[in-house]
Amino acid sequence: MIIIKTQIKNLNINYIKQGEGKNVLILPGWGTTINTYLPLINLLSSYSTVYCLDMPGFGESDEPKESWNLDNYIDFVIEFIHSLDLKELDIIAHSNGGRITIKMVGSKNLDFKIGKIILMGSAGIVHPLPFYKKIRVKLFKIGKKILGLKPVKAIFPDLLEKLKNNSGSADYRNASPIMKGALVKLIHEDVREYLKNINVPTLLLWGEKDTETPIEDAEIMEKLIPDAGLVKLDNCTHYAFLENLNYVNKIIYTFLIGGN
Repeated sequence: MIIIKTQIKNLNINYIKQGEGKNVLILPGWGTTINTYLPLINLLSSYSTVYCLDMPGFGESDEPKESWNLDNYIDFVIEFIHSLDLKELDIIAHSNGGRITIKMVGSKNLDFKIGKIILMGSAGIVHPLPFYKKIRVKLFKIGKKILGLKPVKAIFPDLLEKLKNNSGSADYRNASPIMKGALVKLIHEDVREYLKNINVPTLLLWGEKDTETPIEDAEIMEKLIPDAGLVKLDNCTHYAFLENLNYVNKIIYTFLIGGN
């Protein structure tokens, strides 16, 4: 494994290159790092050249100077691929990496060829909030306004931040202010309109017990992507590629190599 430092968008970015064969880029999910994917990388690298990076703000890569939106992440990934001088590659994308991949492939005229895509527990489908969550959001907004008033803020200076942290997910609570802003922008953008424009073979790998990106999201993607197939993994969660590693690798090998 070769560990490499590079600069993309004026940020110091950490990535690895491992193996020989066709180019495969792994785009990590939110909050994960290269280390998360090492068990899979070690298997993939026996038949391909694998690239994987710490996305900005995670691992050994710099945090962006401002809160990025989805288009900022897409521009970053395109520039990263250009920096590698890859003319053709396959993409394996997990969670937020899938969200980036879907919009990138479905909305851009790319000057490099993407052969095949694998989406593992991909994010990007936004669902209407159930009634009880709408009430919670309204109460949060009311509380935010009250705690933002100068007299209240003077008496309880830290209470507004505590309210924000208690109202968010674990990913939100653990993020810096800049990354919190980015996460909010990302989770509110629905990418389903781009699915129909994905014109390359696409494999969906999904844990049936995924609570982060439920199996229903995979079924929507399978229906809307013209050339897509879904493999459901029993008793697996959002990290199915770690929970059933060898089986997942066999599926990936068959799709990327055996299917040629």
